[in-house]
Amino acid sequence: MYAFLKKRYIIPVVASVFLFVGVSFTQDFFEVAKQIEIFTTLFKAVNANYVDETNPGELMDTAIKSMLASLDPYTNYFNEQDVVKFKINNTGEYTGIGAMITRKEGKLIIKEPYKNFPADKAGLKAGDEIIQIGDVNLMDFKDDASQLLKGAKNTKVDIKYLRQGKTLNTQIVLDEVEIKAVPFFGKVDDKTGYIVLSQFNKKASLETKEALEQLKKEGAEKIILDLRGNPGGLLNEAVNICNLFVPKDEIIVTTKSKIDKHNNTYKTSREPIDLAIPLVILVDGKSASASEIVSGALQDLDRAVIVGSRSFGKGLVQRPVDLTYGTQIKITISRYFTPSGRCIQALDYSHKDKEGKAIRTASVNYNAFKTKKGRTVYDGGGILPDEVLEESKMSSIAEALVKNDGIFNYVTYYYYKNPNLGTTIPTITDADFVSFKVFLKNQNFNFDTETELALKNTLAAAKKEKIDGQITLEYQQLLVALQKSEDAQLNQNQKEIKKLILDEIIKRYQYKEGLYQYYVKNNLEIKKAVSILNNPIEYNKILKI
Repeated sequence: MYAFLKKRYIIPVVASVFLFVGVSFTQDFFEVAKQIEIFTTLFKAVNANYVDETNPGELMDTAIKSMLASLDPYTNYFNEQDVVKFKINNTGEYTGIGAMITRKEGKLIIKEPYKNFPADKAGLKAGDEIIQIGDVNLMDFKDDASQLLKGAKNTKVDIKYLRQGKTLNTQIVLDEVEIKAVPFFGKVDDKTGYIVLSQFNKKASLETKEALEQLKKEGAEKIILDLRGNPGGLLNEAVNICNLFVPKDEIIVTTKSKIDKHNNTYKTSREPIDLAIPLVILVDGKSASASEIVSGALQDLDRAVIVGSRSFGKGLVQRPVDLTYGTQIKITISRYFTPSGRCIQALDYSHKDKEGKAIRTASVNYNAFKTKKGRTVYDGGGILPDEVLEESKMSSIAEALVKNDGIFNYVTYYYYKNPNLGTTIPTITDADFVSFKVFLKNQNFNFDTETELALKNTLAAAKKEKIDGQITLEYQQLLVALQKSEDAQLNQNQKEIKKLILDEIIKRYQYKEGLYQYYVKNNLEIKKAVSILNNPIEYNKILKI
C-alpha cells in the first residue's frame, strides 16, 4: 500500500512542487499553489488514515529523494542528518583515519590506507573488514558506519577487524588528514616533468603551480599533466590551473542556463607562469567535470595536446541551496561549455530510453567546432583527445572486475601469499592469470553484466510464477554459454587485466606513490606523451603551430 501511494501520489505531487524552479513564478503561481494544496491534503490524509503507523519525516524524505532521482544523478536532497554527515568539504582536510573505505553487502572494507596516516600507523591493510568500532558491532548497525571513525583530533578508537579469516584488534588515533590535490610530481627524463592532479580542492592550483615551478627549476622544459581518474571539484581552481599556461583575461568556460543569473563566463585573472612550455594532458573515462574544463579549454585554445581516451562527460553544474529546518538541496542549474562552444555533458537526462536510462548523443549527431587556430573538434560529451589511445579505454569485462572488486580481492589474496615482495615489481605471468581466473571461479564471482543480470531476473521471475522447473535445462545451458563467453572475454583482454592486477599489487606494497613512480618509466600513456613532446614537428602539427 505504502509503495503504491509513494509511486502513484507522493512522488508526482512532490515533483510538481519542485519542478517550478527556473520557470516564471508569476506564470505558474496558480499551478504551484494548487499542487502544494493537493499535496498538503494528501500528505495529511495518508498520515492520519494509513493502516499502520507512518513516519512523516521518512515518508517525505523517500518521496523527495525518489523524485529527484528521476532528474539526474547530481541533483540531491539532504535532510538534517545528511547535511551534518555528508556536507562536502572542498578544503581537502578532515579529521579521521586517513583511508579510503567502502561498504558493500553490509561489510565495511578498507580499500586503501594512506601512507603514514592513522589507519596505516595502526596496521590496517587494504582488504581488512572492520566488524566493530568501539562498542558498536557493525553487523546490526544500519547507519553510516564511517561516521564512527571521525571525531576530534587524538581521539582513540578501538577497532576489531577480519583479515584472512582471523579476528584482530587495533587502536586508531584520529588525526587531521590532508588529501593532496597533487599527490606526486617528478621527472620522466632530464627535460620532461610529470604532474599528477587527482582532485580540484581549494589547494589544487597552488599545488600545481608549486610543482610546475619546482620542475622548471630542476630543468624541465616540457610538462605532462595527468588528469586520469580525476572526478573534478572546484570550478575556480580549474580556471586558475588553466591560467598557469594561458594569458590573463582568456575565456576558459561558460555556463548556460534557462535562468539568466546562472549564465556566467569565467576568465583567467592572473599573469601566467609559462605561455610557451610544451604541454600534454592525459585524460581517461574517469576524468570528469573540472578535469574536462581544463583539458577542453587548453585544447580549444591550442595550448596543449590531449592524450588518452574520451573523458567522462560530466558537464552539469550544481549549486547547493539551503532549505528550511537545516535541510539542503544540491541542484543542477546549468551546463558547462568550452571556449569553442562545445557542451561537455554526455548524457541527456531529459530524454530517456524505455528502461529509464539517459540517452547519449550518437556519434553521427556530433557537432563540429573550431579551436582558436582553426582545428576541428567535436562535442558529443566529454573531451575527445587529439591522440586517442585504444589501449587506454577500459573494456566492459575489466570494468566489471573493477566495479565488483574481482581484481581488488584477488590482489588481497596475492598480497598475503607473497608477504615479502617489498619494492620488487613482479611480472604477472600466464600462470598468475590462470590463478586469477581460478580465484574468481572459487569465489563465485559475479560479473553482473547486463546479460548476466537479465538471466538472473528471468530465473527469479520464473520461480515466482512457479515455472522454473520447466526452464531449468534451458537456463543452465544459457548460464554455461554465458560463463564461456565471460571466460573468452577474460582471455581476450588478458593484457589489460594483467596491467590492472599489477597496478593494484604495486599499490599494496608501495602505496600510490610507488605506483606513480612505476608509471613514470612504464605507463603507455606517459610514453606516448613523451614521444609527442620529444618530437616538436609532431607536437606543432597537432596544434597547428
